[in-house]
Amino acid sequence: MAAKIPATVITGFLGAGKTTLVQHLLANANGKRIALIVNEFGDLGIDGDLVKGCGIEGCEDDDVLELSNGCICCTVADEFIPAMEKLLQRDNPPDHIVIETSGLALPQPLVRAFNWPEIRNRVTVDGVVTVVDSEAMARGQFAHDEAAIDAQRAGDDMLDHETPLSELFDDQLACADMIILNKLDLLAEGQAEELEQTLRKGTRAGVRFVHAEMGRVSPQTLLGLGIGAEDDLDARHEVHHHHHDHDHDDDHGDDHHHHHDHGHDEFETFQVTLPPVSDVAAFAETVAQAIRDNAILRLKGFAEVNGKPMRLVIQAVGPRVDTYFDRPLTAGERGKTRLVVIGESGLDRERILAALAG
Repeated sequence: MAAKIPATVITGFLGAGKTTLVQHLLANANGKRIALIVNEFGDLGIDGDLVKGCGIEGCEDDDVLELSNGCICCTVADEFIPAMEKLLQRDNPPDHIVIETSGLALPQPLVRAFNWPEIRNRVTVDGVVTVVDSEAMARGQFAHDEAAIDAQRAGDDMLDHETPLSELFDDQLACADMIILNKLDLLAEGQAEELEQTLRKGTRAGVRFVHAEMGRVSPQTLLGLGIGAEDDLDARHEVHHHHHDHDHDDDHGDDHHHHHDHGHDEFETFQVTLPPVSDVAAFAETVAQAIRDNAILRLKGFAEVNGKPMRLVIQAVGPRVDTYFDRPLTAGERGKTRLVVIGESGLDRERILAALAG
């Protein structure tokens, strides 16, 4: 059985910068195939054209599926599932699926749609990412142009027109696994931290905030592309001998990978090797607790589960931890659990290692 294809749901109001974020992602995918599903909203179907005309190399028209009837949550059976099946049946299926929602529909029903039997075994929800217009929030508004959002809402019969924007926004925060504070270049000193403190009250424990300008967030952070892929891990172990397995306590700090998104955000990744897992549910809870207690953005890897011939895949984005068996273990994978941790620079490795070791 092939590995499941991860799908990321990106939500946020019109003007928050979702399209810019997606364009940056496609432009920096480094050969990874990203399929994009865009929510079309009545006559405001501008996103589809933008992406189609994005002029990004390798961005073929059939990588962009437009769902014509507006909110995919309302047309899950009619359009979302067939669109996903069409993607999954391709000769060269995507490495990652990105679903950009309008931000006016609640993300929850979409996430539930991934449990449909047609796609459940082939796709996994990598995470729900909410993009926030920091500049508007700092002025006490939810979006740069709230009138445009109202017009967008009025133009779609499928939507609930009564809910105030504030409630929709609260739902976006509550459902998020990761929150992108965009347009930070427009804020004054200290405003970003203040905003994060305020918004944190509406999120679940373990949700991480990523600071961004102009939607520039590295694909490693946003999608975990190329992180935790077994061939990638094994290659890194063979080529760079200084990547010691973290079984022992002497971390010389020579295996930092710094991802510079830009100026004030630096990311690092490191690896952890642990013994095989005996209880999958307990281990998933250990991982979730480690994420809640530390500044971990993403965690990926695989494990041998005692007594099982299949390999367990583990992936987490913020507080969402997903585990599933994907294929038989190879000789090199037996007897261990190997994880890659991504977080902001200055992760407390000893503490994280201790937390994961349970």
